[in-house]
Amino acid sequence: MGGLRAAEQLRAAGWTGSITVVGDEPLMPYNRPPLSKEVLAGKESFESLAFRPRASVADAEWILGTAVTSADLARRVVGLGDGTELAFDGLVVATGVRPRRLRCPGPAAGRHTVRTVDDARALRADLARPGAHVVVVGAGFIGCEVAATAVALGAAHVTVADPEPLPMLRPLGDLLARELLRRHQERGVRFALGTPVTAFEGGDRVTGVVLADGRRLPADVVVEAVGSIPNTAWLDGNGLDLADGVLTDELLRAGGLPHVVAVGDVARFPNARYDGVPRRVEHWSMPADSAKRAAKTLAAHLAGAEPDPEPFAPLPAFWSDQHDFRLQSFGAPALGLDDTRVLDGEPGGDVVVGYHRSGRLVGVVALGGPAAGAAAARHRPALLEQPALTA
Repeated sequence: MGGLRAAEQLRAAGWTGSITVVGDEPLMPYNRPPLSKEVLAGKESFESLAFRPRASVADAEWILGTAVTSADLARRVVGLGDGTELAFDGLVVATGVRPRRLRCPGPAAGRHTVRTVDDARALRADLARPGAHVVVVGAGFIGCEVAATAVALGAAHVTVADPEPLPMLRPLGDLLARELLRRHQERGVRFALGTPVTAFEGGDRVTGVVLADGRRLPADVVVEAVGSIPNTAWLDGNGLDLADGVLTDELLRAGGLPHVVAVGDVARFPNARYDGVPRRVEHWSMPADSAKRAAKTLAAHLAGAEPDPEPFAPLPAFWSDQHDFRLQSFGAPALGLDDTRVLDGEPGGDVVVGYHRSGRLVGVVALGGPAAGAAAARHRPALLEQPALTA
């Protein structure tokens, strides 16, 4: 998605030269969020996920099913997995992230991640097994969504394991995390919280999950939803800060290089709307938002002009559909976990929670139905109008 949006925005910014997009998946860009929800549940087809590129990039060259494996930013070339090299005038880093895997002993068969179409197809086939015992390791967005989908598909048992004491505690804080736990349990999801996974049992295929406190959870289907790793190894050796994604400046230039920009999940950028501390943002809206800013930066350089100096300062937003309710967020709630207040409704029903830092509202999260989401959206103007915080 980041690569497609960057190509489209380069055209919108006035770049008329050639554009080549390289991707390791054999498919054209597609929408990933439904993989853990509607598509996994069989409510939407895999074919429905594909994005329709704008007419402006009809002449772009797509090299699919081939990964970029190296880069020499000084020489302005990238190397591909098939041994070929591509020269460039400008480079957009849009390689995203890959799922983190658990380094625990035990069989690999029956263990899944959810990132690609192939991942979702394989998991859906396993969830169709009669009487499936499902263990989801990780109580974040993907883990909670998959657990809800597995219950809806009729799995015999669905258990979410996580070393944190509550689901989605870090992004939501204690108040909403407790309510989320209650709602999942009410709908049939079991939880094994507060202790990590140490091993997987089984011979040719997983049959159980072992926890650090000695508990054993029966499982013939395991989903590992334990975070992600930025795809940056191909950029090694170029002097970039790759400690957590690609560090950029406020115009999304990597390492201060005017001909290299980064977009989407892989970009770690300072957001002037808050404290200017560089962070990665793994939300669906970020590839499009960052591509628009990065394309303007790169197109100006390629035209021999100075880029617009206005810093990239997006208002992050995310949503997550679980069971019959939705989480809807605006702003940066993780920056205000120490001061959370109910703004609308009650935790047991539709509720909107505000997150504050130094007394300032920095994020809102709605939990419930459409009315809660609409109530949260009414706080967007306040989140947009406030000046930047200092560190």
